Amino acid sequence: MSHKKLRINGHSHLLPYPEEIPQFMKDKGIFWVDKDRKFMLQKDWSRPVTDSSFFLHEKLEWMERNKVDHAVVLNLSQLYGNGLRLEEMKQALKFQNDFNARVQQDHPDKFTTGFVVHPGFVRGALWEIERCVEVLGMDLLCLPTHYMDTIGTWRCIFDEENEPIFELASKYNLAVEIHPYDGEKFIKLQNTNWRFHLIWMLAQCADAYHFLTLNGYADKYPGMRVCFAHGGQLAQINLGRRIQGFDGRPDLFKGKTHPRKSVGHPNIFFDTLVHDTNSLKMVIENQGSKQVVMGLDDPYPLGEMESDNQSSYPGKILDLALERDIINATEYDQIWDDNVVRWLYGDDEKRKEAFRKRILGEK
Repeated sequence: MSHKKLRINGHSHLLPYPEEIPQFMKDKGIFWVDKDRKFMLQKDWSRPVTDSSFFLHEKLEWMERNKVDHAVVLNLSQLYGNGLRLEEMKQALKFQNDFNARVQQDHPDKFTTGFVVHPGFVRGALWEIERCVEVLGMDLLCLPTHYMDTIGTWRCIFDEENEPIFELASKYNLAVEIHPYDGEKFIKLQNTNWRFHLIWMLAQCADAYHFLTLNGYADKYPGMRVCFAHGGQLAQINLGRRIQGFDGRPDLFKGKTHPRKSVGHPNIFFDTLVHDTNSLKMVIENQGSKQVVMGLDDPYPLGEMESDNQSSYPGKILDLALERDIINATEYDQIWDDNVVRWLYGDDEKRKEAFRKRILGEK
């Protein structure tokens, strides 16, 4: 069935206004925004707010200006809850999830929002998934590539201990976003020249993809559709090495699934935020264009934003890919529209139709 082609951004972020953040978040040093909206802050950490579209009303204006019909808003990476005491973590994550749910409820035509759980506390994570799906009506589970467990050990999200989370995500037919953060807390290198955002975040995604595929979770939990942020960029160029390693040292992979089996899997997606067309070409050649979704990572400076220095604008990399015959016009439309919708709702045609009507304001 043909339909109006939409421009759906599958990777966006939103900050609460300073007055929306509970006082306990600042008192505990968990997360807050200064009253002038110039910085986001945590205890011993701050980052400049580099664009006004970090905030709701300014985001809506930005979307209108750049002809973005709808945005998938992920959770804030600063609110994964790693290292917090249990009660503080639960309150912080509940605030994030309630905030995102309210954004979706107030602007259903413009936003689909994600919710986050902490895998270190599996039973509590299951309760929160149930609450966010059953009570708040949310369809997107946001998970970090790595997390700190209850004894302070850092683990990959696709650790077998987390299988109850994936089982419930599959039962609810959830889209799942895998996003990196906190690398400087467990990779023992000095945090200089943005190395954790520019290098190690991509390695974190590759590590998570490694274990998703080795554990065969795309087939074991068929209702769960996983998307990797930033194109899973290092996972793409590392594919051959992983295959050779699996074949060359089978003793290290007993009971594991061959990496080839997950390549181009219909339940594994990657966004376009890879910054150059050669990298995007590799994602498409490895995984197939149908597994690629538009991701602007706005409004962060590593996102696809308006930039005179880079002569950039939201959507530029896909426009260049079309211009350079990396994709055709049909694939271009699918990456902006159909693929994002399929990641969110799989093969459920009723939910997909309801989603489109929600965006278009139809009943």
